[in-house]
Amino acid sequence: MYTSTPRLRRLAWLDNLRIALTVLVVVHHAAQPYGPADWWYVEGQPRAGALATLSAVDGSFFMSLFFFVSAVLIPGSCERHGTRRFLRGRFVRLGIPVVVGALTIVPGLMYAYFTHYRGYPPMPFTRYFTDVYLGLGEEPAGWSGPSWPDLQFGHLWFVQNLLACTVVYVVLRRLGRPLRVRRGPGRAVAPPGHRALVALTVLLAGATFLVRLRYPLDAWVPVLDFLQVEPARVPQYAAFFALGVVAGRQDWLERFDARVGLVWLAVGASGVALLFLAGADSRWFGPGGADVPSAVWAVCESALCVSLCVGLLTLFREFVRGGARWSRELAASSYGVYIIHVPLVVAVQYALAGRGLSAAGSWCAAVVLALPSAFLLAAGLRRLPGLRRVL
Repeated sequence: MYTSTPRLRRLAWLDNLRIALTVLVVVHHAAQPYGPADWWYVEGQPRAGALATLSAVDGSFFMSLFFFVSAVLIPGSCERHGTRRFLRGRFVRLGIPVVVGALTIVPGLMYAYFTHYRGYPPMPFTRYFTDVYLGLGEEPAGWSGPSWPDLQFGHLWFVQNLLACTVVYVVLRRLGRPLRVRRGPGRAVAPPGHRALVALTVLLAGATFLVRLRYPLDAWVPVLDFLQVEPARVPQYAAFFALGVVAGRQDWLERFDARVGLVWLAVGASGVALLFLAGADSRWFGPGGADVPSAVWAVCESALCVSLCVGLLTLFREFVRGGARWSRELAASSYGVYIIHVPLVVAVQYALAGRGLSAAGSWCAAVVLALPSAFLLAAGLRRLPGLRRVL
């Protein structure tokens, strides 16, 4: 009989994957003004189709994989610490950055955007914060958005959504505890094989297409007037968070067949290559709606999501297993990098504006300047008294 007891030992390769995903997040945001048509804090920059494609590829899988990796560790941590202590730690680790960031980092970014691109008379930051960011003043005539008021959580939406998913997990776990006691220990659930992964892809594609009939990509909605949610990708995020919890309880990370994972990695790599050949702005790819391009993109994105998530997990488990001191340091700083990197990236993008660089040149410069700065700053901040528990 299988007791579903999570393993508590730390996996060095999983830390290495977290580092890679954090780097990819910085790379992704460094490309925002130079490729995709999404709203960003910097406007009017040269653009390149390859960077739009890079953004589409990143968006298809990397946050889903973040949800999965985060969820894998939750069952073991909850068992080890107990429900109350676990939740208290999650509210400290996740809740504090969301609140502090929404009152410092994000309003600073939105104020820069307000000052540079909205065309209103200058105003001091304190007045902007109360009247425009918090919405305590009247909405200015001809308001250009992206929403009113400016209050939002920016890139901290992931931390906020992860906290909400964690709370839901704890509630469901408590509700299901009596059933587990009556039924006793369960049998091991086999890791997914090819058929299960194909079924997952089909289900995700169908759910994604249906959701996007009403909510296209990059349409954000407030849930309970607090959660900042992009419904177009909720099926992927919810599915991979749930799969991460199951994987953590059933030890799928070690039991998963490497041959299956490498096949799906090849599928994902082939899909990425084809996408770069086609271009993310191809007429065959739509952001949402009852049309053929949106249906095609829902299928393609779901296939990329499953194949790249499964493939990268396998790749790092099999070939990137080292736990050197420098990698442990980078892993320890990766969460802090996620929290603080956007102001650094945007500052570099503002500094590069009007310098005559191409889109690719500006993107490379932003990555080279912001990425090491973010890791160094995060490493310094988490050594300050009181911040280690948070960052």
